[in-house]
Amino acid sequence: MGLYVQKYGGSSVADAVCMRRVARRIRDTQAAGNQVVVVVSAMGDTTDELIALAKQVNPEPNEREMDSLMATGEMASSAILTMALHALGVKAISMTGHQAGIRVDGTHLKAKIQTIDPKRIRRHLNQGYVVVVAGFQGTNPRHDIATLGRGGSDTTAVALAAALKADRCQILKDVDGVFTANPRVVTGAHKLTAITYDEMLELASCGAEVLQSRAVEFAKNYGVVLEVVSSFHRKPGTLVQEETKDMEKIIIRGIAADKNQAKATLLGVPDTPGVAARIFKACAGANVNVDMIVQNVSAEGITDISFTVPKDELARTKRAIEPLVKQVRASGLHYDEDIAKVSLVGVGMKSHSGVAFKMFDELARNKINIEMISTSEIKISVAIRAKHADRAVRVLHRAFGMDKGKAKAKPAAKKAPAKKSAAKKTTPKKAPAKKAAAKTE
Repeated sequence: MGLYVQKYGGSSVADAVCMRRVARRIRDTQAAGNQVVVVVSAMGDTTDELIALAKQVNPEPNEREMDSLMATGEMASSAILTMALHALGVKAISMTGHQAGIRVDGTHLKAKIQTIDPKRIRRHLNQGYVVVVAGFQGTNPRHDIATLGRGGSDTTAVALAAALKADRCQILKDVDGVFTANPRVVTGAHKLTAITYDEMLELASCGAEVLQSRAVEFAKNYGVVLEVVSSFHRKPGTLVQEETKDMEKIIIRGIAADKNQAKATLLGVPDTPGVAARIFKACAGANVNVDMIVQNVSAEGITDISFTVPKDELARTKRAIEPLVKQVRASGLHYDEDIAKVSLVGVGMKSHSGVAFKMFDELARNKINIEMISTSEIKISVAIRAKHADRAVRVLHRAFGMDKGKAKAKPAAKKAPAKKSAAKKTTPKKAPAKKAAAKTE
């Protein structure tokens, strides 16, 4: 008997039909001799609809009340899915984050999990129940509901898997796994059978919407076996795992674009010690996540400092740094919401040179201007105009030989010259075609 934690996203539980399909899959998982804990997101676009409704009555709603409102979406999903399981004759019980023992810090809208007490969940599992937990939420030290931020149900699932020492944590979505790029943008994108924790962490933080970055970080820190699979089709997905030697042979594992970016620039800042510290201390105090940072070369003791933040944190950024303009004697402050971040990710970068040149050259040949650059050991990111983001992803995916068509063509070209007789040539030509078709499926 194994212990599975399964997380179902909003599109997987969007309506009654979806709920019944998910219930059947959970029933089958339990019937195979497994204990099952399920984590659910809000149905369909419920969270976005609740946010829009709140902003109709108050453009800047109180964060505590927003958490209380948004948490109801996952609570509704967990109760309805539990009812669907009951209809199939499955013993099941729904739980809120609080009832599941999830305790978080005091930050509203993007709280972090502090501890999980899984005793109540274990008791129900041992009694033969499927436990359905409302994702995305926990209880803070003031006994208020606090949510974990966009995609937080992924983090709930991985954290529960760690606390319960589950055999596997499955993230079930409306896609078949992790792809080399967004398949809605790149028709040649293909599914990966495996990806490292570090690569997935970089892709998630760079705009890939398959997993929340904090969920991947949790999985890496606690050694959770993580699998991204489709909730609509029963076939293997993508394993997120530790790095192996063979993985370094692939230079670029994936390409991501993040259009939820904005840039702030302090103009004419005196180039003196401590100024940058004051600027980013203010951002940290406002709980703003700063990403890319560029400081121009000083000219006559004056410089410009630019940095990017999530677009939905721009209002908070403005409140934090606008009072500093006079304090640090800057000449002005400029905002730009028309940017996007495009990133190449792959552990193979550590042992291969020329990746940055190829990326920059390809963008230049396609007349896409680079405004900012940041790098890590396995990632290169550039800030460009938002309107070029999708095209940049497509041209880079093709340039690095990641399109499905190119991946199939290379092995076939190598095998053909090795065959001498006409009779022998005929047989191998058919075999690769079958393999290629199987990969496409």
